[in-house]
Amino acid sequence: MRFNEKVVIVTGGGSGIGETSARLFAAEGASVVIADWNEEDGQRVAASLNAEFPSKMMPRAVALKTDVSREEDSVALMEYTMQTFGRLDVLFNNAAVIHPKPIEEITEHNFDRLMAVNLKGVYLTIKHAIPLLRRTKGSIVNMASLGGIVGQRNNPIYAASKGGLIALTKSLALDFAPDGVRVNCVCPAGVSTPLLEAWTMEQPDPAAAAKSLADMHPLGRPATPEEVAQSVLYLASEHASFVTGVALPVEGGASLGY
Repeated sequence: MRFNEKVVIVTGGGSGIGETSARLFAAEGASVVIADWNEEDGQRVAASLNAEFPSKMMPRAVALKTDVSREEDSVALMEYTMQTFGRLDVLFNNAAVIHPKPIEEITEHNFDRLMAVNLKGVYLTIKHAIPLLRRTKGSIVNMASLGGIVGQRNNPIYAASKGGLIALTKSLALDFAPDGVRVNCVCPAGVSTPLLEAWTMEQPDPAAAAKSLADMHPLGRPATPEEVAQSVLYLASEHASFVTGVALPVEGGASLGY
């Protein structure tokens, strides 16, 4: 198993890609810390992993209520991880929010909150995780977006936050390479998560919105959470031991064509 006796933190692990990734990490032998602002979802995922992948020595998974935009929460997350498992091997920065509106309709508060979670939150978790990851020569995977590479209509601040995250990933890959710590990011297009499904149902014509989402991908559909999560596990694993500073598109061909 690729992550046997490894310890992984998954932010935003209480749902969607984060939950799926946590389950795949656990299936590959990892102990997982679920960090999510929604305490109920985090505890639900941890309980499910403990039931599905029991461990004799320690819990397979634990959960901690975490707002990644607050530095004290990032400090507490690292302390809790070390108290529980004694090490950290992988940090998967998955927590994010979205605010798809034209820029004229985006308030300063909307902007500040999105950047606080999507960009500042990654800075804070990495800042406090890197001393632990240096000890294990671990790896960091950040959840970016195709929008951070090519832009996205009516979603400017989300795209800007993910573009900044890609630049942060590449810069930190240079900074941490001498320590043996790799830093990469995954850049999906549409992913069939509860968040995307809820957005689709909120549109004036949900059926047309769903068709538009499918049509934007030459493969004819959005990705499944597992398809994206498998890319996360690859970048986090020793199978990618010579891969760092990469922004990996996982987008069904959405960036191709005219």
